[in-house]
Amino acid sequence: MTEYGRGPGSEPWHPEDPLYGDQGWGGQQAAHGQGQYGDQQQSYPQDPYAQQYQNHQQYPQQPYDQQQHQQYGQQPQQNHQQQYGAPQQDPYAQQQGAQPQYNGGWDTGQQTAMPYGAEPQDPYAQQPGGYDATQDYYGTPEAYPPPQPPGRREAAPEQQQHQQHQQQEQHQQQPSTDWDPDEPQEETHPFFTGADDPAGREPRDGDEDPDDDGSRASRRGGKTKKKKSRSGCACLVVSVVLLGGLGGVSYVGYTFWKKQFGAPADFAGTGSGEVEVEIPEGSLGYDIANILRKKGVIKSSDAFVAAQNDNPKGKLLQAGVYLLKKEMSAASAIDLMLDPKSQNAFVIPEGTRNVRVYEMIDKRLELKEGTTAKVAKTKAESLGLPDWADDNPDVKDPLEGFLYPAAYPVPKGSKPEDALQRMVKRANKEYENVDLEATAKKYNLDGPWQVLTVASLVQAEGLTHDDFRKMAEVVYNRLEPDNTITNRKLEFDSAFNYLKNQSKITIGSKEIRTNPDPYNTYYHKGLPPGPISNPGMDALKASLNPTTNGWMFFISLDGKKTDFTKTVEEHEKLNEKWKEQQGLG
Repeated sequence: MTEYGRGPGSEPWHPEDPLYGDQGWGGQQAAHGQGQYGDQQQSYPQDPYAQQYQNHQQYPQQPYDQQQHQQYGQQPQQNHQQQYGAPQQDPYAQQQGAQPQYNGGWDTGQQTAMPYGAEPQDPYAQQPGGYDATQDYYGTPEAYPPPQPPGRREAAPEQQQHQQHQQQEQHQQQPSTDWDPDEPQEETHPFFTGADDPAGREPRDGDEDPDDDGSRASRRGGKTKKKKSRSGCACLVVSVVLLGGLGGVSYVGYTFWKKQFGAPADFAGTGSGEVEVEIPEGSLGYDIANILRKKGVIKSSDAFVAAQNDNPKGKLLQAGVYLLKKEMSAASAIDLMLDPKSQNAFVIPEGTRNVRVYEMIDKRLELKEGTTAKVAKTKAESLGLPDWADDNPDVKDPLEGFLYPAAYPVPKGSKPEDALQRMVKRANKEYENVDLEATAKKYNLDGPWQVLTVASLVQAEGLTHDDFRKMAEVVYNRLEPDNTITNRKLEFDSAFNYLKNQSKITIGSKEIRTNPDPYNTYYHKGLPPGPISNPGMDALKASLNPTTNGWMFFISLDGKKTDFTKTVEEHEKLNEKWKEQQGLG
């Protein structure tokens, strides 16, 4: 077949051909036996190529001679076929070794050159089965006009009707997919319809129906739809699901009601035995309750929280270590924890030296004497000291001043380094809350380390908060460069007692003034190398905010009250009075 649907055979076009009956571009028909483009006789009346192009001159019918064939035979007939996509070769292309003079494009109206005196020959005259010159199926008024070029083709009205007819037939053969929103939709799943179709498929519009007359109306809506009953099995499943959901909701509701309004599980009585319980810092109601429940003290956390809310002092529970009993009622556990006798915390009093703290830890953990002191000496750098801690080799104990006085949980079976690390951590936290750096700059001290040392001296010498502030002023006044009364010597007995690890009130003058130890403030000017105790927050704040009354001396006559003076004369009078009381006069 060629591009335009005409074969090379001798059969005329059928009236159902889409282009049949088209009058062509000019609306003129060729007379029977006449060429389509002039009054010349057609050389091959039934050749479809003669009718292809309107308003063009007839193709030349003269064949090339052998010489012209050799000269122009380099252009094969395939050019014509390749340009218009013809899958077949022209069966007449090899007739008598000649080719039609067609250059593969539209005819320009020029005749192909012929040898002079050559007789025109019909290359198709000897072709077997050729066209009959007496019959021209395309010269009649009903004949189809030549096809238009590809860019100007337009289907004839008859062709459009024919295509519409074919589309309607194809549409009728396909199942209708139109959806009517007003038409009630039926359940098609076999689970609900109970269909007997083993594939679970509902008949569709495209399926054959004996009651269907094949019309489009019957397929789209004319057919009466049958009402399908729901499967009993489906109803049973839905019922079971509903009942199960109702049961689950009821169970959840009952559990919620029991949790909110029912009495929580609880033991009865005051319990028996003894158990040590540690409550960490920051623990609240349920935190404490969970710890007690795991230790076997109470039965449920809800019971403990309820009892804590019922007790007016229940919110006063603090962190620490408690000695409780097992299987106690929640109310009994709260009462015992509020009793100071039950608290088994490890308490460090304010102003306690480290050597005493080490002894207390050994006793608490039932360790050999000196165990904690050895750990403190070998592991001091790994316990969390701040960067500003002085590493002066004259410092006797780098942890002095960092075992903050407070209550700590030191349960049996724990390690001494755990207790020391917890104390250092607490000291760092407390010291971060005060501005030690600013105080050091204000009083010309060498950083926070010396401020802490001042606080330890104030803690060791003072008795009350008022004493602490006056004692801090005495320290700062004696450290002044222009101090000619004591020549910048502190002369504190507490510092000498520290180096001696003693707590004497009476110290011989010869001993105290000749001992060259760096901690002897009677011998050396300025502050000792480091703190001499673990000061509390009261003494620390007093060191940050001393009085400004000009106090230079102090003395306690009865050990309960401290007297402060500003001049040497006032101090000597009180000193003589103290000697008389001590029988040293």
